[in-house]
Amino acid sequence: MTQEEAAERLAGVNARIAAAAKTARRAAKDVTLIAVSKMHDAPEIAPLIAAGHRVFGENRVQEAESKWPALRETADIELHLVGQLQSNKADAAVALFDAIHSLDRPSLVAALAKAIDAQGRHPRLFVQVNIGAEPQKGGCAIADLPTLLGSASQAGLNVEGLMCVPPDGVEAAPYFALLAKLARDHGLPLLSMGMSGDYETAVTLGATHVRVGTALFGARQG
Repeated sequence: MTQEEAAERLAGVNARIAAAAKTARRAAKDVTLIAVSKMHDAPEIAPLIAAGHRVFGENRVQEAESKWPALRETADIELHLVGQLQSNKADAAVALFDAIHSLDRPSLVAALAKAIDAQGRHPRLFVQVNIGAEPQKGGCAIADLPTLLGSASQAGLNVEGLMCVPPDGVEAAPYFALLAKLARDHGLPLLSMGMSGDYETAVTLGATHVRVGTALFGARQG
């Protein structure tokens, strides 16, 4: 991908975010576009950075550790962990990421609290909700959300939002609306929801962070 192609894709996604925000009588500046760069190496990411984008998302700590330290020397990057996090990777995640979207269980609350206390870094935290009650997906069960938020608060963690991945192949809007209601009920201002196929719907329903990969980088090969 050339810088020109990157700039064109970035402008297209931002225009669609702005249009969706206008429909919902929201300001486009209130929506953060996270370019999900998982499975893409540094030469594929660099054109988006050169085009002016600064917020990126990764699914795995180890993959991010291998490419972002060098890329961060080129620009002031904000890095989000949008994939599942193992408790034994909490130290590394706190050291590397500016936001973590996948807090979903008590053991991870404890691990993150310990890492944050030790390092003095305070990444923005989202609780991932298993919004479709799918056994194969990570995320806190809706019924367990109040308890998990209480545990996080007791551990000194400042959870600011909720994240979800709706079930595949069905209309996402009801799941986004439910996540927005849960966030309102718990006084959480941030909503991480919406990916390449449904981010415009997510914006109309209150998303503050959308996680877009394919629309920016193209389909992954293989």
